[in-house]
Amino acid sequence: NYFGLISFTLPQAAAIGIIGGADGPTAIYLSGKLAPELLGAIAVAAYSYMALVPLIQPPIMRALTTETERKIRMVQLRTVSKREKILFPVVLLLLVALLLPDAAPLLGMFCFGNLMRESGVVERLSDTVQNGLINIVTIFLGLSVGAKLVADKFLQPQTLGILLLGVIAFG
Repeated sequence: NYFGLISFTLPQAAAIGIIGGADGPTAIYLSGKLAPELLGAIAVAAYSYMALVPLIQPPIMRALTTETERKIRMVQLRTVSKREKILFPVVLLLLVALLLPDAAPLLGMFCFGNLMRESGVVERLSDTVQNGLINIVTIFLGLSVGAKLVADKFLQPQTLGILLLGVIAFG
């Protein structure tokens, strides 16, 4: 219960909190698992804040770091071999599947995309996935989330609470 105005269960609060990760697909996946009734509002909040990153992030970074810290230039310590780049997604997926099986579908897609890009074996397929297919998938994702946005459930005080808590999580 937040100031007596908005109240969320623990799974709902966790789904709202992931908005702060600034990753739309993860927010949608988690809210689909933890709080499907809030999926539409969480998706709108997550993608809205992702679009606002260039406006939100700079003042926060200026407030939390000194000018000297912002001038630090990072150098690459060593070059990562092609073998390591290929083994990383495979080992990561195996560990996630064994230790966190519920997260395997989400991380599996990240690992698969990374493996396609780094292996170089499926160059045309990788190029298609990175460019054309991602736009099509984004359209379908938007349509499916939009179908969940029923006006009588979306236009509620709870939605304003989600947007407010999303800003706090994002900042």
